[in-house]
Amino acid sequence: MTRRLAQVAKKVGVSEATVSRVLNGKPGVSEATRQAVLTALDVLGYERPTQLRGERARLVGLVLPELQNPIFPAFAEVIGGALAQQGLTPVLCTQTKGGVSEADYVDLLLQQQVSGVVFAGGLFAQADAPHDHYRRLAERKIPVVLINASIANMDFPCIACDDTVAVEQAWRHLSSLGHERIGLVLGPEDHMPSRRKLTAAHAIAKSAGRQLTEADVERSMFSLEGGQAATTRLLEKGITGIICASDPLALGAVRAARRRGLGVPEDVSVVGFDDSAFMNCTEPPLTTVRQPIEAMGRAAVELLCAQIQGGSVPPGELLFEPELVVRGSTAQPPR
Repeated sequence: MTRRLAQVAKKVGVSEATVSRVLNGKPGVSEATRQAVLTALDVLGYERPTQLRGERARLVGLVLPELQNPIFPAFAEVIGGALAQQGLTPVLCTQTKGGVSEADYVDLLLQQQVSGVVFAGGLFAQADAPHDHYRRLAERKIPVVLINASIANMDFPCIACDDTVAVEQAWRHLSSLGHERIGLVLGPEDHMPSRRKLTAAHAIAKSAGRQLTEADVERSMFSLEGGQAATTRLLEKGITGIICASDPLALGAVRAARRRGLGVPEDVSVVGFDDSAFMNCTEPPLTTVRQPIEAMGRAAVELLCAQIQGGSVPPGELLFEPELVVRGSTAQPPR
């Protein structure tokens, strides 16, 4: 008990006597200090006293699928900063292959009495993935916000970039340069953002009097290596303009072209998606469709805080407009 008091006191920057007063429900402590002590207990992994367990911690789970893709650390930075401004402490939960799953993290967060959870790019976007842990959150009435296109009937507020507009911008850019053989590198078939991108590509190709065939679309896991393998298959079919569902996929596409002795953009043009960190520093600098990360992250926190404060937030989707950023990886096709 003495060790716990000392650790919590050091974490908060108050005396052990103050921590003791909070834990024993004694008066004479400000509400801000009281909340700080309770949050420190949660962060340090100590159980709250029985009489305080009914209150939710000032913690918010931030669940991400990975940190290798720069888009997710970027979202974490924006969301973490916005949560801190609201007096909330983010708890970063990153999935690892063969390690802690999204469902495991949800169980841990529920044990910590979190005030809410933000998911960015999680299993809610995959139709064939397990979704029972989302139902547990709904049953416990935990405030939740999703970032990315969600499967139907998830019943949580959702923040998403408009995948339809993103593909339209990329396709029209390549078409304006003179590309007639345009292909796509997308995520798995059950991935909702990829489904939306594919639907948009079919529509815009049809409006231009063309037909997008199965041969023009390759599926991949979201990694540089996956993008390289998928692009290699597209290049064998004579594709000259490639639209990718993420920046790492696009970097894989550039590598695939070079491994075949092709130049980017002299022989093959590549468009990414996200405009994550350092895409202007690649060689060539990557043309990509930018997600408005700052606006999306802050909107997610606003929706979450509204729920935490007892407000009514209808389930549904807020779509944010992307922006095409033209750099050096796109040019006219070879004559």
